[in-house]
Amino acid sequence: MNTRESSNIPGKAVRWFVTILVPVVLVLTNVRLLLTHAFVEIEYRTPGFPADPYGFTQEDRLHWSQLSLDYLLNDSGIEFLGSQHFADGAPIYNERELRHMADVKQVVQGALRVWIASLALVLVLSLAQWFGWDKRAAIEGLRGGAILTLILFAALAIGVVAAFSAVFVEFHRVFFEGDTWLFSYADTLIRLFPERFWQDAFTFLAAATLIEAGLVFWLTRRSLRRQA
Repeated sequence: MNTRESSNIPGKAVRWFVTILVPVVLVLTNVRLLLTHAFVEIEYRTPGFPADPYGFTQEDRLHWSQLSLDYLLNDSGIEFLGSQHFADGAPIYNERELRHMADVKQVVQGALRVWIASLALVLVLSLAQWFGWDKRAAIEGLRGGAILTLILFAALAIGVVAAFSAVFVEFHRVFFEGDTWLFSYADTLIRLFPERFWQDAFTFLAAATLIEAGLVFWLTRRSLRRQA
């Protein structure tokens, strides 16, 4: 190995590291967008969204779903939800649902920490390459990440369209143990978040990530042409 190749090894390693992190940043950015009151409200107001067969009004769903979302993002323990009751005094969630929500919070909080760390690393490393080592390597790292994202999420988009139920089941098997995520159709979680909700959420996640990756690819390709 000659001296020039040896001196370029750190730059190549950083470029590949950025490439791997870009899909993480893009998908978790869109996960964070899903974890907003705005997405929930838009979803419930989407034409054709199924009504609750057990009596929740749209206002009921908005109130309780947004409260549940607040729990996932705040620093409170499960008592935040456990202390919530309907007008008749019944708890909004049973014990099984509360255990699942506690598990979901762990996954969400962990994902958000990974998102912040990954975003910071991509920014720091890309800027370090741009201003220090090699501008072209900085662009290639982002471009490679865009290509990797397009490949991965094209497959996810096909899966969502062709076999959403299978994708949904496998997602839960990866992040949750056993059958702790299975509930009765009469349970509050299913009434607030029926399968249509999750199908639309996965569709948004795949579509938004593909669009963003396509935009990054287009911008970086233009930059590389200018660097040539």
